[in-house]
Amino acid sequence: MTLSTRPRTSAPASRPDPPAPRRPRRSWFPYLILLPAVILEVLIHLIPMMTGFWMSFVELTKFFIRRWTEAPFAGLENYRIAVDLNTPVGQELLNSFLVTVGFTVLVVGLSWGLGMAAAVALQRPFRGRGVFRTLFLIPYALPLYAAVITWNFMLQRDTGVINHLLVEQLGLLEDAPFWLIGDNAFVSVVVVAVWRMWPFAFLMFMAGLQSIPGELYEASAMDGATPLRQWRAVTLPMLAPVNQTMLLVMFLWVFNDFNTPYILFGTAQPPAGDLISFHIYNASFLSWDFGVGSAMSVLLLLFLLVVSLLYLYFTQWRKESSHA
Repeated sequence: MTLSTRPRTSAPASRPDPPAPRRPRRSWFPYLILLPAVILEVLIHLIPMMTGFWMSFVELTKFFIRRWTEAPFAGLENYRIAVDLNTPVGQELLNSFLVTVGFTVLVVGLSWGLGMAAAVALQRPFRGRGVFRTLFLIPYALPLYAAVITWNFMLQRDTGVINHLLVEQLGLLEDAPFWLIGDNAFVSVVVVAVWRMWPFAFLMFMAGLQSIPGELYEASAMDGATPLRQWRAVTLPMLAPVNQTMLLVMFLWVFNDFNTPYILFGTAQPPAGDLISFHIYNASFLSWDFGVGSAMSVLLLLFLLVVSLLYLYFTQWRKESSHA
């Protein structure tokens, strides 16, 4: 009888289970950093916006300034007064709206054209290009109040340098016109706003042109394209993303411009320079009818919101249709 010498096989040792993955610890530090910005946003924008929205539904006049929480509820009456074209309030608001539309179209259009022309002219390197770039950006870098106050002195009828240059030096005009009252007030506020705004367009276009490869211009030149053709076929399509954002930003800035007419004309603005933000300010703080003024502000906010959404919708629709 023989015994088996086959070695006995032992059961394989069980491996320990891998450690469970650690759940990442939630850090509150990013939220802590954002907390001051959120608090300031609520205090500076959200609370005043909601307060103005509430004021548009109450009869907050000079009789309730001291007891503003007790102002009677007016419903939609303030909105009806603001849009009623049979009353002086509605007619003046409509006139201010039309003036602002014309002002916005001219300022945005002229600023866009000047900014585009300057950026294209300074696209290629040449001696002194940096000097011209610096000079073109000076109006955008100057403090707003200092710049517009300087324009106010320059546009004075008797002592302003503009009339001195046009009448006495160049002889283009026989009599010194009034630039800050009457119909010329519209021309003055447009000129000052364009002077302030076009360097922003120039800066945006100049940054966008840096991303266009030079080979595109070289290839189009070899195909016999003129500079105008290159601008239409190469520059404009490549600057489309910059254009879309910049035009919307410029529209919102210019349509809401308050500082330029306020510094230029003071509180007694002429009808030709009665921009809507300035008009709402006067309707609230000079007439002491904060309910109607708040209703005008809400209507302005809704108008800008609708225009912005329509603009974004159509630009996105054009982008999708071009890729289809």
